[in-house]
Amino acid sequence: MKTYFLKMFGYNLFASNLIIQAMETAGSPDIALKLMGHLLAAEQAWLERCKLVPPSMPNSWPENVTIEQCKIQVSERYEAWLTFLNEINEEDINKLIPYHNFTGDYFENQLGDIVTQVLNHGTHTRAQIGQQLKLAGVKTLPITDYSYYLRVLNS
Repeated sequence: MKTYFLKMFGYNLFASNLIIQAMETAGSPDIALKLMGHLLAAEQAWLERCKLVPPSMPNSWPENVTIEQCKIQVSERYEAWLTFLNEINEEDINKLIPYHNFTGDYFENQLGDIVTQVLNHGTHTRAQIGQQLKLAGVKTLPITDYSYYLRVLNS
């Protein structure tokens, strides 16, 4: 599973970079920036939970996000997740991670389920950004399908 998750974070990086490029081309609409800021903050929050460290932010909706911040953070989040995944053992994927959400509620989930959440949340939020870009007048969105990523990766 660890190898699979590492591969999926490569896809996550690929798709996020394409969406950020489309956002920049479209003039970085505010709602798209807000959504990308949320995606990146959520990736950070979940990583901190997995590492069992205190949260570095009060919520997953940062204010005044810029396209430049998004460009930097997408790479930083990728590197941080890869470092974390490379430091754990395969057996750790099944380990229960205790955490509190932003409202203080306590939960426990298996690490593999949390990683799946992070990756699915990224896909979901990029789709929301794509919808907002369409509403802002973008005629053609980048192809962010996983199968397209695999074709690019293997070419």
